[in-house]
Amino acid sequence: MCWALACSAVPLLPEPQRDDAVVEVLPGITRNRPAQGQAAAPADAAQAARAAIEVARQTGDARYWGRAQAALAPWWDRADAPVDLAVLQSTVQQGRHAFGPARAVLQGALARTPDHAQGWLNLAALERVEGNYAQALQACEAVGRAGQAFYAQACRLETVSMQGQHVEARTGLQALLATLSSRAAAGQRSWIASLLAEAEERAGRNGDARAAYTLSLAAEPDLYTAIAFSDLLLRTGDAAGARRLLAPLPRTDAVVLREALALRRLGDVQWQALRDDLHAREAALERRGDDLDLHDRERALLALWLDDTPAKALTLAQRNLDLQREPLDWWIALQAAAAARDTAATADIRRRLLATGLQDARLAALPAAPGRKP
Repeated sequence: MCWALACSAVPLLPEPQRDDAVVEVLPGITRNRPAQGQAAAPADAAQAARAAIEVARQTGDARYWGRAQAALAPWWDRADAPVDLAVLQSTVQQGRHAFGPARAVLQGALARTPDHAQGWLNLAALERVEGNYAQALQACEAVGRAGQAFYAQACRLETVSMQGQHVEARTGLQALLATLSSRAAAGQRSWIASLLAEAEERAGRNGDARAAYTLSLAAEPDLYTAIAFSDLLLRTGDAAGARRLLAPLPRTDAVVLREALALRRLGDVQWQALRDDLHAREAALERRGDDLDLHDRERALLALWLDDTPAKALTLAQRNLDLQREPLDWWIALQAAAAARDTAATADIRRRLLATGLQDARLAALPAAPGRKP
């Protein structure tokens, strides 16, 4: 699950998973350029796209989604594109929150190559983002039929944990972790430990979640996991710990939002400068003509945490739920509704949440709105 950031499923080995070396060469991803008038070979295009995707994930720099698309340009939206490239296109589209087009491309690719495990794993991730857990389980089963039992089991356990099967998810993910003992499996250990941490949070076991997040980051640093861990620390009152965790991370909107909240809770007036920076970033997006609706999650958090405008936060959070329905998105919407004292909105959000079947102790613990402000 992508609690802190939009992301796609972890790539199957031997594809790179969390390649720190790519992050180290952030200023310029290089690749062999084809001769003038010639398209890059599919394998070269795939390598360049994967490298850019990893940088986009690990830095939050949206420009690298553009680089990935540029690498795939000769085959973009082509029905006859090599399936590996079509799956990579869908990954870029998911990273940009274009979930409908991503689904269409994935389904077309999988219709041509039904045993493409990475494609099914990506589809399962997309279904979870949209709260479609039965469909996600079907995609996980297809990963297994494609011969990737380890990834199929991880996919299934992540999904059933969202459906409230917390004991099965915990014991299953712990068993998968126990099979990963070699240094070569550091990326896999980090990934499975992060899934375990999120499962423990959904079960309401914050101490165990904290230990699993620590294990994940010790195995291999990862931006998504670090932000998810900071959410746990902020939620449980450890603003100082969250600030320490966030300090070395790339200055993405998600990171700056959380650092500003931590500083505010610590009584440090520097949070106001970070809030102003976030507003400047939003204005820059608008000047460029970007679709601000794709940033409604972060905009809702800005309104709720830093601007003290819960009614605006609620509007943005409700609109965001039309795009993505991960636990964080429900949490933001319920928090905003409570802060706005909007009982009708709270009831509607709870009704929609119940329809998904998501079971999450963090959401169950949120209070109902005490009544709309006059």
